[in-house]
Amino acid sequence: MPWKFADEPERRRMNFDLRTSAGDQSQRMLNALEPETEVPVHRHTETAETVICIEGCLDVVLYEEVAAEEGKFTEVSRVPLCPREGRYGVQIPLGVWHSVEVKEVSTIFEAKDGAYVAQAR
Repeated sequence: MPWKFADEPERRRMNFDLRTSAGDQSQRMLNALEPETEVPVHRHTETAETVICIEGCLDVVLYEEVAAEEGKFTEVSRVPLCPREGRYGVQIPLGVWHSVEVKEVSTIFEAKDGAYVAQAR
């Protein structure tokens, strides 16, 4: 089966790698997300990220780090994605802290440049 649970299935999401070979150094995937899925606040320091919602509804939540407290974040804005409402996608700039809040079972397309590299929070 080409769909694969993330490292921990209790995170309530799974992905489908759209690359045509391991030599493809991009990150292009479908990601199926259930409500209450856990996506820790994170950022990408080498690439921007494109997120397009194919079905369902979710919020992409953008944060800034609290300067005095490492690992603490303040919500800056939310971008609701819901194709039924004509809200399809968002481009998350390089270095912006973000996460998602899944409102209903959703499928998103995610694209980033470069090979996957685990990021520290």
